[in-house]
Amino acid sequence: MIRSVALYALALAAAAFALEWLEYRYLARAFPMEIYIGLIAIAFAGLGLFVGWRLAARPAGSGFARNDAALRALGITERERAVLDLLAAGQSNKEIARALGVSPNTVKTHIARLYEKLEVQRRTQAVSRARDLALIP
Repeated sequence: MIRSVALYALALAAAAFALEWLEYRYLARAFPMEIYIGLIAIAFAGLGLFVGWRLAARPAGSGFARNDAALRALGITERERAVLDLLAAGQSNKEIARALGVSPNTVKTHIARLYEKLEVQRRTQAVSRARDLALIP
């Protein structure tokens, strides 16, 4: 981030130097002031977009790697893992049941077993613990 700020500062200094080099007073008399204001605004908007794009750029990750050893150690079944994935997506019991083709009571049973295995009492705790253990992305 410091590098980006330094580059931005250097670009601003270069623009100021360019204005001085072009003898601003002479050029200001030759063309209307609105043209210069527009050119400077376009230059700074472009520079701001470039710096913003560089600062906001996210490095491409290698993808999510599920911790299969933790799944086996906790004894989480494939169906419970599917329920956990849908829990993390914020779906309700009815939505999970509809997505998996089971009854809402079955989903409640799977969630209760997940709570026991993850040693938590709430959905948010289950999702947080599962993320900590790399069970879900």
